[in-house]
Amino acid sequence: MTGFALGVDQEEWCGQLRALAAERLRPLAEKGEPGRVNRPLLAALGELGLLERVFASGALELCLLRESLAYGCTEAETALALQGLGAYPVLRAGSEEQRERWLPGVRAGRVVAAFALSEPGAGSDAAALALSATADPAVDPAAGGGWRLSGEKCWISNAPEADFYTVFARTGEGPGAKGVSAFLVPADRPGLSGAPLDMLSPHPIGSLTFDGVPVGPRDLLGEPGRGFRVAMDTLNLFRPSVGAFAVGMARAALDATLAYTAERTAFGGTLSDLQAVAHRVAEMATRTEAARLLVYAAAGAYDRGAGDVPRRAAMAKLLATETAQYVVDHAVQLHGAVALQRGHLLEHLYREVRAPRIYEGASEVQRTIIAKELYAGVVTR
Repeated sequence: MTGFALGVDQEEWCGQLRALAAERLRPLAEKGEPGRVNRPLLAALGELGLLERVFASGALELCLLRESLAYGCTEAETALALQGLGAYPVLRAGSEEQRERWLPGVRAGRVVAAFALSEPGAGSDAAALALSATADPAVDPAAGGGWRLSGEKCWISNAPEADFYTVFARTGEGPGAKGVSAFLVPADRPGLSGAPLDMLSPHPIGSLTFDGVPVGPRDLLGEPGRGFRVAMDTLNLFRPSVGAFAVGMARAALDATLAYTAERTAFGGTLSDLQAVAHRVAEMATRTEAARLLVYAAAGAYDRGAGDVPRRAAMAKLLATETAQYVVDHAVQLHGAVALQRGHLLEHLYREVRAPRIYEGASEVQRTIIAKELYAGVVTR
């Protein structure tokens, strides 16, 4: 990628992904039940090698993958992204035993992963986690003891149907973020239960209840008290790609609007002949392109190992998700009542586009991160 322009091979690959999403994956998505894990869709993502690429690629390729799939099938994009989000901590911080046991199934689409960070009282303020991990020598005496998890998680994607959860709990090595540890918790652990939540977006989202769930040292992801860093490392990779998901939706809405307004007749011509319409479409296109450039700039910074990744990632997610909301909303307005019908592309996107402004750090949180990073570089007298 030079000067934020994609190469010919990358453009061709993105085109192939868009076609694949529309022709192969969308039919599977349409057969799924809203709010439930679509295992046939996940299996297809595995068979096509797309889940493998989530773990084998850098941030740039992940963004290209998510944007292209989102353009053709948002359900496929989300299924792929949730697998990556739930399993990336295992890849990054897990033991060899954990990686060998769980990741092959995730890559094949047979094992469903979930990222369990948010709680009823700790959404945007992730360092305020209350899920407790209480030391208990009886949990794993051979390994020197373990912990019992007690509390709740909420708004967890793929819950309660996931096969394992990356869970962040308070082990108390220090205050705030310093006392959080990460655990790999299989879904069949005693004391773990969950329930689905009926949400606006069609993704599988639920709550989890931990009633003394036993976890031992072999379930740790990384070191005790270092779990918050595991979470942030994961989010720094996936935040720009959330922006790519948003850009994919914005581009789909924009293309649909261009086609519709160029053909729809009104007031003696087409809608595109009206300056008010043409100017609005121009604004939609400009904002989408700006967001796309910022997303890929952040992805490039991540792949280069730049020191300003948190700021760039936050900027990319903020601008792209806010832009997608703007573009989809105006696309609906320009289409009129037809876009409000169930099953219309824009009706679907209108429900899909709202959630990314909240999850993985709401827009307000992204602004806080950006400001903090900016002021960290200011020398005061």
